[in-house]
Amino acid sequence: MRNYNRDLLVLMKTTTLSDEALDKHLECLDTVLKIVENDNTFCASHELVARNSITTKRKKILKAVSTPELKLFYFLINKN
Repeated sequence: MRNYNRDLLVLMKTTTLSDEALDKHLECLDTVLKIVENDNTFCASHELVARNSITTKRKKILKAVSTPELKLFYFLINKN
């Protein structure tokens, strides 16, 4: 089984999967997540509220999330 650098909990209904089948499922899941987990999709699905303004500018959003914590009165809003 490959070691993926993710913290995921995968629940399966069947317990009769072989190690190869389980590895194939995890590989497919990892492939799907790599496609959607990037800066473009993150910025497209979030807005940054900075005090009195709302922005969807990619550069400002990435700059704000580059720190471990957002500045005071900065909020990320998910558009979904």
